[in-house]
Amino acid sequence: MKIRKLLSLIVPAAMLLAGCGSSESSSGAETSSQASSAAAESTAAPADDSKAAPVSSAAGFHVEGTKLLDGKGNEFVMRGVNHSHAWFTKNDYAALAAIDRTGANCVRLVLADGEQWNEDTVESINTLVDQCKEYEMIAVLEVHDATGKDKIADLQKAADFWVKVKDALIGNEDYVILNIANEWIGQWKSKTWAEGYTTVIPQLREAGIKNTIMVDAAGWGQYGKSIKEKGMEVFESDPDRNTMFSIHMYGSSGKNESTITENLEGVTDQGLCVCVGEFGYKHSDGDVDEEFIMDYCEDNSIGWLGWSWKGNGGGVEYLDLSEDWDGLTLSAEWGETVVNGAKGIKATSKTCSVFAS
Repeated sequence: MKIRKLLSLIVPAAMLLAGCGSSESSSGAETSSQASSAAAESTAAPADDSKAAPVSSAAGFHVEGTKLLDGKGNEFVMRGVNHSHAWFTKNDYAALAAIDRTGANCVRLVLADGEQWNEDTVESINTLVDQCKEYEMIAVLEVHDATGKDKIADLQKAADFWVKVKDALIGNEDYVILNIANEWIGQWKSKTWAEGYTTVIPQLREAGIKNTIMVDAAGWGQYGKSIKEKGMEVFESDPDRNTMFSIHMYGSSGKNESTITENLEGVTDQGLCVCVGEFGYKHSDGDVDEEFIMDYCEDNSIGWLGWSWKGNGGGVEYLDLSEDWDGLTLSAEWGETVVNGAKGIKATSKTCSVFAS
């Protein structure tokens, strides 16, 4: 571990859409609350003990049953935050440096494929990944343009983008996890969700992309039942068997202990790997039991990434973890919980072993 990072864990840090959009766009999570308010609640099936935990043979990051293992074969449990690179590129350096000072072991980065926002390039992605490496943080890369869209064609555009910039992924299997598309499919429909991902995942592998793939649940990321019903089908469509899943937890999927437990167990009971790719402490679709999310994830070695560092707009500015890009002041209700809480980043984050000498 670098001296700088060690000090960041010892010295109290006053420094510190997926879920939300920038001040220039509406919030993904805000829109998700509108969509999910009329949708059925997600439920989970009882555990099926007859199913063996699937194992990947991939190099670099790879899944082994419910666990995410790094390139050295050690378990990696995400403890980090989301950063909206696509809308705030000029703030990348300050934000990533500040996120590093929290002790985060990973960061999920909002990218764009050109459909809605300025398209990222191999060069821009390399710059982000290199900075994450410098700070010993794993980069989770996602494309945001297909958020909430229901056509497989929109997911296909995201997949085409990854093939176009694959040179930024190939060779970084130890440091980059590929979250194909943020919250693709706003509808709470497992069938369409599975059809989309079983179509594009083999294409990514055929293009030579070997990174661990992360797939968000349907229903703006909140419909955990889609993974319970069709997750194994999506997993088995991956020739490398190196796909994990992500549930975003706001007022629908993260509202109380039973719902949170059902959503996560609906994945792990199948022997599949899951993380909470986004969560808040409240939202326009209701209150969130953020403390139970963090407790449950710590007790069950499940990763999580809070939404989001800074830049939320459209009335959901309360989801900013920091009041400034440099992390000088964390938000009292949200940032302090995620970073300095009893089960927060400082208390539970462990640097990925690939950075150890």
